[in-house]
Amino acid sequence: MQEAGVSLLSTWQNFYVIIGSAAATLTGLLFVVATLIAGVRARVSSPSEAFATFNTPNVVHFCAALLVAAILSAPWQALWNAGLLLGLSGLGGMIYVVIVLRRARRQRDYQPVLEDWLWHTVFPLVSYTALVVAAIVLPGYPAPALFAIAAGTILLLFTGIHNAWDNVIYITIELSQSQNKSQD
Repeated sequence: MQEAGVSLLSTWQNFYVIIGSAAATLTGLLFVVATLIAGVRARVSSPSEAFATFNTPNVVHFCAALLVAAILSAPWQALWNAGLLLGLSGLGGMIYVVIVLRRARRQRDYQPVLEDWLWHTVFPLVSYTALVVAAIVLPGYPAPALFAIAAGTILLLFTGIHNAWDNVIYITIELSQSQNKSQD
């Protein structure tokens, strides 16, 4: 049974190469965007507390997707090894989502709406929880567990993309409003 489960990992190899490459690329792109936005934030009264609260989790989610891809691309001899690392990663992600929730509630520079709560806390929590549950059942039920891990990883990737886009649009609008006020 264990050998059949380990051989299932090889059938997912292309999927995790794509996910890992996308996550790594998007993480690098976020560093470029953050560098460009640093100049914008110097000219705009855009609060750094809100920026850090809502932007930093994107890097964490992309790195989590990259970590999952790396774990499941390794040549494991037994699935419980991969499951242990995936479970610990998911647990760490769940704890991080609680930290993000506390930061979002504590900061006063931006009032989050329902969409923000969904994309910054609920969807990541669902992803990390799915990762933990799938990691637990991975050794005994590898096929459904691998689909759950894939779904959670894609949700993390899409969450990071959505949130990064949302942050860039927000900063762009703030810059535009600031420039319009200075011209008046």
